[in-house]
Amino acid sequence: MLSVNCSRHHFWEPLPQNSVNNKGILLGNRYVSVSKKNSSNGSSRFLRNGKWVPCEKRFCAKSLDSETDTDPTIINSQESTGVSDNGGNPSTSFLSVLCPLLRLFSGGDPSQERNSILEVATSSLSTLARYPWGSRPLSTSLSSQQITTEDSPMRLQLYEFEACPFCRRVREALTELDLSVEVYPCPKGSLRHREIVKTFGGKQQFPFLVDPNTGISMYESGEIVKYLFQRYGCGRNPSFGLLESTMFTGWIPTILRAGRGMMLWEKARKDPPPRKLELFSYENNPYARIVREALCELEIPYILQNVGEGSSKSELLFKRSGSKEVPYFIDPNTGVEIGNYKKILSYLFQTYSSV
Repeated sequence: MLSVNCSRHHFWEPLPQNSVNNKGILLGNRYVSVSKKNSSNGSSRFLRNGKWVPCEKRFCAKSLDSETDTDPTIINSQESTGVSDNGGNPSTSFLSVLCPLLRLFSGGDPSQERNSILEVATSSLSTLARYPWGSRPLSTSLSSQQITTEDSPMRLQLYEFEACPFCRRVREALTELDLSVEVYPCPKGSLRHREIVKTFGGKQQFPFLVDPNTGISMYESGEIVKYLFQRYGCGRNPSFGLLESTMFTGWIPTILRAGRGMMLWEKARKDPPPRKLELFSYENNPYARIVREALCELEIPYILQNVGEGSSKSELLFKRSGSKEVPYFIDPNTGVEIGNYKKILSYLFQTYSSV
């Protein structure tokens, strides 16, 4: 299932030159400064231990590492990895069958009243399946406060969708590193964000990370996790089992939650809110998961404040809400702040529907 070869495959994808202007590149609502190519032969390079290294000197591990919609006119089929919607390999067929089946059992319209006991039970079981990862920052020795304020002055940007197990792997790493991130949900049927990823990255593959602090953009969840730990985790390796476990237990939350957070809700607004919503959460919290699923189904971009147990942002959350419990939701467009997941769901589907 895992083959290794040496190729020019871009681990950390540069964005197309024709998308650059004097301000940088517009991803989401921000112009991003992107490093230029730095190679006499025109090949892209990536940053390793502070040095630029040509991509062709790296080994490319081909694995089932991401969900992808690949346009064969853009990407050579032998360089494409991941789970594709367009057919061509067993993983493709699996996801193509799984998505409609999960949607069939998902309980229909996500805006309607739900069985709260079933919702919490399936989300809690999902938490147990991924319990070792994404619940708390790894160690106070990482000096998370220094990382987030000095090494990461601009928020990372993550294009993903909640039900994707490989996107989940990246979100778990972000919780463990105590990093905040701008999330641009890319559910199937996406009206906005999937096209942005295809325009700037060349293909609709998820997760897709943009780091405006270094000018790096990346596909492949495993490489994203390694990059995050290298750049924002004081150079340490990813936590034990985080990368390897995805193929075994990463799909369990997707199945237990019957594909919630996978498809765009048909009544979602076409235009995003003027200002990004904000959610205090951590990846493995069962109640926060339900809220993130709704934000994905509505394709609403938001600021994800990861506040796992022992997080440096716990005091910020307490000052704002009077509690350290998550989820805690803020809508700067209306001034609404809510700390109960059921009320958050009701508010989101009432406020951001097209009817």
